[in-house]
Amino acid sequence: MNSPFHTRRSALQTLGCGFGYLALAGLAAQEKARAALAPNPLAPKPPHFKPRAKRIIFLFMQGGVSHVDSWDYKPRLIEDDGKMLDFEDLRSIAKTGKSPQMRVMKPLWNFSQHGQSGLWASDLFPEMAKHADDLCVVRSMHTEGIAHGPATLFLHSGTTNFVRPSMGSWVTYGLGTENANLPGFISISPSLGNGGPRNYGNAFLPAIYQGTPIGRAGVPAKEATIRNLQPARTPAEAKRQFDLLRDLNAEQIAQKPGESELEAVINSYELAWRMQGSAPEVLDFNNESPETLALYGIGEDKTDNFGRQCLLARRMCEAGVRFVQVNYGDNTNNPAWDQHSNLKKHGDHAKAVDKPVAGLLEDLKQRGLLEDTIVWWGAEFGRTPYAEKNGTGRDHNPAGFSVLLAGGGFKPGVTYGETDEFGHHAIVDKVHMHDLHATVLAALGLDHEKLTYRYAGRDFRLTDVYGHVVQDLFA
Repeated sequence: MNSPFHTRRSALQTLGCGFGYLALAGLAAQEKARAALAPNPLAPKPPHFKPRAKRIIFLFMQGGVSHVDSWDYKPRLIEDDGKMLDFEDLRSIAKTGKSPQMRVMKPLWNFSQHGQSGLWASDLFPEMAKHADDLCVVRSMHTEGIAHGPATLFLHSGTTNFVRPSMGSWVTYGLGTENANLPGFISISPSLGNGGPRNYGNAFLPAIYQGTPIGRAGVPAKEATIRNLQPARTPAEAKRQFDLLRDLNAEQIAQKPGESELEAVINSYELAWRMQGSAPEVLDFNNESPETLALYGIGEDKTDNFGRQCLLARRMCEAGVRFVQVNYGDNTNNPAWDQHSNLKKHGDHAKAVDKPVAGLLEDLKQRGLLEDTIVWWGAEFGRTPYAEKNGTGRDHNPAGFSVLLAGGGFKPGVTYGETDEFGHHAIVDKVHMHDLHATVLAALGLDHEKLTYRYAGRDFRLTDVYGHVVQDLFA
C-alpha cells in the first residue's frame, strides 16, 4: 500500500524537480521571446499578383510646377495672351463666392517636339526632354486641396486633413523590403512644412513602416546622413551592449506578448543595429566614378545639391530599399515651385533639378534598373493658365496638371489624357490622385482594395473607398 506521506528526502527531490522545471520553463519562455524577435517585419512579402516593378523613386517637386510652361503645350495660351477671359478661379470663388475675369498668360518657355515619340515639352527642362521616349506623361491629373498643406497631405496619404499612413509606409507594409539591413522607406531631405513628418509617417501602421528621413530641406545634401549611425563605442563593446539589450527585450516580450508598441521599439533597435553595418557604405559616394558624378551634375554649383539626392536614391534602390522619396523644396512658407508673382523663378529651380533627374533616368537605364523601378516626378498640383491678380505669376491649380512616370512597366514615349484648351481643367481620361495611387500600387503588384489595415473598428486603405487602376498606362 502506497503511503500518502513523503520523507524529507523525497520531498526535496520532488521540489528540486519543480524548481528545475520552473527554471526550464523560464528559459524556454525567454528563447520563445527571442524567437519572436527574430521574424523581421520588413522581410519581403509576396505581392497580390505578378508585379511590373520592385521599387519606386518619387521625385517630389514641392509647391507645384507649372504644367502649361513645361509638359502641357497649349497654343491657345499664345493666341489669347493678355486677353481678359472668364475662368472658374477656385481660390477667388472660395474667398468671395465669385470669379473675376483673369488675364491669359502665355508660356514663358518655348515648346518643341522631342524624340521619336514627338513629345511636346518646353525648354524649361531640356535634359529631361532628351528622355522623351522613356516618359509616360499623364496630362489629366486632378486632386483635392487648393492650398499646399491639404494638397501635399493628399498626395502623400490620400487625405487632406486626417492622420493617415503615407504611401511609402503602405508600400513597405504590403511588400517589405529587399534588404533587411536597411529601412524599407527613405525620405531624402524632407520639408518640415505642409505636413512635415506626416508625409513620411506611419500613422496607425506599425512604427517599423515609418519613413526614415535623411537630411532635411534647407540643409546641404552633402551633409545629409542618418543620425547616430556610427556607435560611440568600439564594435565589440557595441555588440555586447546590443546582445544585452536583446536579452532584456526578450524578457519584456515574454512578459507582455503581443504588445505592439514594445515590439515596434524592439524592431527599431534591431534595424538600427543592422543599419550600422550597411548604411555607411550606401551613403558613401567615394566608389562612384567621375563619369557618374558628372552625369548627375555633382560638382556643379546649380546641380550639386539635387544631384547628390538623386544619386543617393539610386544607391538606396540598388541596395534594396523599396520606396525612396527625393524632395526638392525648402522650409519656408512659400515652397520652391510656388511662384505667385515671379514665374521666371521656375527657371532657377528647373536648372537645379533638370540634369540630376535626367542623369538618374540614364543611370538607372544603364544599370538595368529602370525596367523594374518606377520613377514618378510631380507635385501636389499645377498652376493656372492665367496670371494671378493679373500679375507675373500663376496661382495653384488642382483641377488639371501633369505628372511624369518612367520605367516600372509604364508605357514609354506616350502622353495620356488632356486638359482643356487653356490647360485649366482635366477633361479627357481624367486621372484623380486616388487613381494614380491605385495605379502605382498595381505596378508594384498590390491591389489597392486589398491592401488594408484594421484600426479603430474599420479597415483603412491608401485610396479610402475610391480609386481605379488606369490600365492604359501600362505597356
